[in-house]
Amino acid sequence: ENAAGALRNLAASDANKVAIAEAGGIAPLVALARDGTEAQKENAAGALAVLAVNDANKAAIAEAGGIAPLVALPRGGTDGQMREAAMALAMLVDANKVAIAEAGGIASVPLEVRKWFEQLRKAGDIASLVALARDGTDGQKEEAAAALRNLAHNDDNSVAIAAAG
Repeated sequence: ENAAGALRNLAASDANKVAIAEAGGIAPLVALARDGTEAQKENAAGALAVLAVNDANKAAIAEAGGIAPLVALPRGGTDGQMREAAMALAMLVDANKVAIAEAGGIASVPLEVRKWFEQLRKAGDIASLVALARDGTDGQKEEAAAALRNLAHNDDNSVAIAAAG
């Protein structure tokens, strides 16, 4: 539980995203997302979401079998697991459409999570997410803030988020 949370926090820097992957940290996170305790699953999905900001890690997460547990978590997980898994899938979808579809795809995820996922995909740019965090419903604000938190782990995104208000 604490290890996955620590890796999520360490992955905030671009250098650590690479270092965690090079040290073999992705496969254990995938295992925790699939077989861990409730808290481990949430923290592992969150760590995978942050790591997936890095393009090389997107492929590594898929190669480690990370797509299936991330698609499965929103079906029967806690609210936190659903949120973190949806964020990870949002980060992974462009590079892994086929793998996500083969794992049951976004259509197998509960409607509430699919709606949030679609909002995130439609927003697409940081300025839209900032506006949603400021002006959306309470649920939209929470999810947009979570998306911005994950995006802020990239230095360029941090600058863009600050510029967008």
